[in-house]
Amino acid sequence: MVENRPLLNLVTHAILILGVAIVALPIWITFVAATHDEVRMMQGPIPVLPGSYFWENLKQTFWGSGLEGTQITPVWRMLLNSLVMALMIAGGKIAISLLSAFAIVYFKFPFRMVFFWMIFVTLMLPVEVRIIPTYEVVASLGMLNSYWGLTVPLIASATATFMFRQVFLTVSDEMLESARMDGA
Repeated sequence: MVENRPLLNLVTHAILILGVAIVALPIWITFVAATHDEVRMMQGPIPVLPGSYFWENLKQTFWGSGLEGTQITPVWRMLLNSLVMALMIAGGKIAISLLSAFAIVYFKFPFRMVFFWMIFVTLMLPVEVRIIPTYEVVASLGMLNSYWGLTVPLIASATATFMFRQVFLTVSDEMLESARMDGA
């Protein structure tokens, strides 16, 4: 049963309104900044009300028309780059992790657990430690300024390999045997 306490309701609503204001304020400031020109945003206090440059700024952002004699990268191009990278990384991670986990679980070869632990230990290696060596490898392979240079270093995934391994370990021996009998 819910009790109706006016003071508690008032305090609860005040806290919720404060939370919404904290979340909405940066969004509002971003919108207002998108409606003013560069000069107005660089001087004095940040304006509170929207300006009149919204459509010009939107055109400049999406189509890349910068100041006189300049060119900026349009947002649609950056979104396309992000989509291509995400698809390449996701597809590569799934393919490599699935195959490596399958090999570790179902193939009996020497040192297979050593290989698994070598993969698993890389989870403890932070990205910051790998940035410079990864850049050097990508540069030496001539893959700078390309999709391959951005995606190939990120494809190997110890987390995905571990997850696929755990899933493969849950498949029962009876199910594997029946799949083999069916010709799989």
